Amino acid sequence: MPATCVIGLQWGDEAKGKLVDLLAPNYDVVVRYQGGANAGHTVVTGKEVYKLHHVPSGILSSQIQNVICPGVVIEPNMLIQELSGLESRGIHPRRNLMISERAHVVMPWHMIEDRAINKTVVSGESIGTTNRGIGPCYRDKVGRTHAIRMADLVSPQLSSRISEIVHAKRSLLAPLASPEDIAQLDAEKITSLCRGWAEALGSMICDTTYFLHDQLDEGKKLLMEGAQGSLLDIDHGTFPFVTSSNSSGVGVSSGSGIPPSSIDRMIGVAKAYSTRVGGGPFPTELLDETGNKIREIGREYGTTTGRPRRCGWFDAVAVRYTARLSGANYLSLMMLDVLSHFDELKVCVAYELDGQRIDRLPSQADTLRRCKPIYETLPGWNQDVTKVRSIEDFPSNARKYMDRISELVSIPLGVLSVGPDREQTIFLM
Repeated sequence: MPATCVIGLQWGDEAKGKLVDLLAPNYDVVVRYQGGANAGHTVVTGKEVYKLHHVPSGILSSQIQNVICPGVVIEPNMLIQELSGLESRGIHPRRNLMISERAHVVMPWHMIEDRAINKTVVSGESIGTTNRGIGPCYRDKVGRTHAIRMADLVSPQLSSRISEIVHAKRSLLAPLASPEDIAQLDAEKITSLCRGWAEALGSMICDTTYFLHDQLDEGKKLLMEGAQGSLLDIDHGTFPFVTSSNSSGVGVSSGSGIPPSSIDRMIGVAKAYSTRVGGGPFPTELLDETGNKIREIGREYGTTTGRPRRCGWFDAVAVRYTARLSGANYLSLMMLDVLSHFDELKVCVAYELDGQRIDRLPSQADTLRRCKPIYETLPGWNQDVTKVRSIEDFPSNARKYMDRISELVSIPLGVLSVGPDREQTIFLM
């Protein structure tokens, strides 16, 4: 079992962090390979709740090495705050965390660019950015000319590099940003800020690609932790209402640097219903009391932003697509306890598009927006399942619901979750 991947199959927020935390003790290394501080993972251990953004969810196990890879974009201030927060609670993340020298840095100008550019909307909707500079950072990564990587923070050429980029950014952003924002682009102050980041993080910056290759050569086991969800994949999601990286299984190798041949198990994670944050098409969205009920019972508010999530019934068409896209071997079905308060449940089994039934997810957002869900209705179980610890203990209607989802998605159930705590998890794989 060289490498196992945990991949979100919906629009993110599928409780991947909980699963990674549970699986981590069986692995030597936990690897975060894409995304930025816009991804929030919540891990619950007893009465303790940890909200993680950059740091891999295996950080709570001191014997496990945690790695932030080149595919991640890092906002150093937030990472430093996260490390300090863990240290204040008795965790020592600096002892078992590595940061790739190839990872790109979210710079102050990226925040300004995010605010300036995202005043615009697409088809009357905001793309849903968190305004944390993630998209502009990835844009500069691809553009190369104005990019800063973690290795640059400890480079002797840092000052001249910052001056060069600040000069260019002031010119580029002057027509878009406010005078107050442009005034913040001070090369000397930004260089000083970067030197502070280097002092705080420099001991953890290294070549993680070689490290992971060496770990595989030594027979060590890797657990790959995805951020966001497959439907937000920049190439394969509901574009343009997506994130800026490959958040499906196709991004594992490019983000981490390990070859596909080293990956032997993909665990797809999905909620027992659907949620989405920000704009974009959402065929099964419930704009009624049922949707509000799911939101309140499931505490569906963003880990990073606190924004209320849009809620709806399980979309088997979308999850079947992402499961195939990521090559999922098992389905981890989360938040089953939230559905314990309904007389009946619905699952989207197909769409109606312009009067025709289709069973595939359209690639165009405008087309998906026209899709109406075709539902199959299943009886609810109206029974508390938070104390269930084996599949045999589930109410019969809960079993039928889970089995039907597995059948529709075409992958076997591997994990079932009935609450936020570690003990409220049933492993079938």
